[in-house]
Amino acid sequence: MLSEDGKHMYVSWDEYHALIEKLALKIYKSGWDFDQILCLARGGTRPGDILSRVFDKPLAIMSTSSYREESGTKQGRLDIASYITLPKGELEGRVLLVDDLADSGETLKAVADKLLTSPLKISEMRSAVIWVKGISTVLPDYYVDMLPSSPWIHQPFEEYDTLRPSKLAERWKI
Repeated sequence: MLSEDGKHMYVSWDEYHALIEKLALKIYKSGWDFDQILCLARGGTRPGDILSRVFDKPLAIMSTSSYREESGTKQGRLDIASYITLPKGELEGRVLLVDDLADSGETLKAVADKLLTSPLKISEMRSAVIWVKGISTVLPDYYVDMLPSSPWIHQPFEEYDTLRPSKLAERWKI
């Protein structure tokens, strides 16, 4: 749900999962047959996991980070992991690159550039996200919502950014 001022969007768990399913349908309807999914952790982990299960494709994970300052609300320097974790073999063939959103587009572009100029045998790469903000310089191949006002998206798992074990103990009376 978008706030009245258009600066914030609040997403429930049910909405979040529905959006991932809609993303899966867009990919499916395109007819593109890919070999592997590479999700960008952390934001792309949940969508990547669900897409991996729906399409029955191997899931690889690459860690990236740019939102660390001010409790994860301010974009800083982009860090891209040197290694990709996957169950076996190497990332190769037709790869679906998955993240939760294209905010500035910097992460998707930097990761794609790094991978496509690497020695990996990637024959084709397409990208998929749930949301694309109007300020993004990259338009992913697959997305569910275009957000022209570029609101801050409050995703349902963000409560865990500040929830510590002591608070969990209080919640569960442990």
